Amino acid sequence: MKLKELLLNGNSFAELLKQFSINADDVKIQDEDMILSDQYLKHQDIVKESICIEGKNKDGIVNFFGTLHYNILNKLAVFEMQGFEQVAIH
Repeated sequence: MKLKELLLNGNSFAELLKQFSINADDVKIQDEDMILSDQYLKHQDIVKESICIEGKNKDGIVNFFGTLHYNILNKLAVFEMQGFEQVAIH
């Protein structure tokens, strides 16, 4: 299961996207394939990783920086945001 889908199962991530007028289809988690790779997850049940989530809205691109908490066994994911930047499209 993709991390984005797991994050959207929680209300806080969906609310974050709503606050920035970002559609879930316009969200990309950088390095998601690496985080979900078997080699990376092989010896861990819980992953705590600094990540960047990129979202697009009508004003441009919003990058959210923070920590992903991912419980592999229970298939739960939480994003703890530390900051963001908004880049306007010209």
